Amino acid sequence: MSAVEIGRRLLQHANNNLNQLATLSAKQLMNVRGIGEAKAMTIVAALELGRRRKETDSEERPRIGGSIDAFHLLRSDFQDIPYEAFWIILLNRANRVIRKYQVSQGGVTGTVADPKIIFKAALEELASGIILAHNHPSGNLTASQADIDLTKKLSAGGRLLEIQVLDHLIISGQKYFSFADEGLI
Repeated sequence: MSAVEIGRRLLQHANNNLNQLATLSAKQLMNVRGIGEAKAMTIVAALELGRRRKETDSEERPRIGGSIDAFHLLRSDFQDIPYEAFWIILLNRANRVIRKYQVSQGGVTGTVADPKIIFKAALEELASGIILAHNHPSGNLTASQADIDLTKKLSAGGRLLEIQVLDHLIISGQKYFSFADEGLI
């Protein structure tokens, strides 16, 4: 018997009412031909997960309104690490966070930020914007020429993909440097 047929029988058993189906016990579900104890328990578990999902409020994603919001979102990821790491924040059209993603971690003086990995993550999440971020364990908040060149390269690539590079943060301890705030993006 196919899963479709079993589903049809289940609904018929509950008078085509999903709410009534959700009230049936595993023992009652086992009265439907083709449903044994394992399938009945799976159905009960699935219905319970659906009920719990319905009861929980969907979490509103944080909105990034400026560099300080991005800094607050990322600073704990950079806190107390003695090596450089590169992260991105993926954003939807309303600048709400889809996900933050660690691209790489490197050594004391540098890390790799591969554009292919960055844009792959952005494309997979259908991001409309990204914020780049890396740390300088030395405490120096000055953007290096390599940082500036990378930002320009990623901004140009983002334009081709219609994924706007909104900012690039350099984070060190409780301070940060923002390319956007300094007019470098």
